[in-house]
Amino acid sequence: MTNTKKTTIVLFSGDYDKAMAAYIIANGAAAYDHEVTIFHTFWGLNALRKEESIPVEKGFMEKMFGKMMPKGADKMGLSKMNFGGFGPKMIKGVIKKHNALTLPQLIEMAHEQEVKLVACTMTMDLLGLQKEELLDNIEYAGVAAYLADAQDGNVNLFI
Repeated sequence: MTNTKKTTIVLFSGDYDKAMAAYIIANGAAAYDHEVTIFHTFWGLNALRKEESIPVEKGFMEKMFGKMMPKGADKMGLSKMNFGGFGPKMIKGVIKKHNALTLPQLIEMAHEQEVKLVACTMTMDLLGLQKEELLDNIEYAGVAAYLADAQDGNVNLFI
């Protein structure tokens, strides 16, 4: 029997502040020697999108989803007080003032701490996202793989 503690997080939300909370918890758990998995599904996949446009072949609906969704973690809106895009600028100013880490920095820290970042392949198919459009060094899996990680989890969160 292993003494390894496991934390799993389903990141469903595409909101900057909620994704930030998921990554703060993930990095904290990793610092406490937990094996951590963040399973990104639906709008949570936006945290894994590259900021630059990647030329890939898509149908009309996939192109529309791609245009409507933010490209990358830094472009995500807030869950409350978004104010047409002004809210994220305000919160990023507060983050900088307090020398806190931004969401892209938290994602990089998660990579450094070997947090397993997983993109939901079924959702990728539904939204027309392709591997080339997502960050490097992430994993791709379906819900069964997430459940395999979660069944042994000490902490399981849905954000």
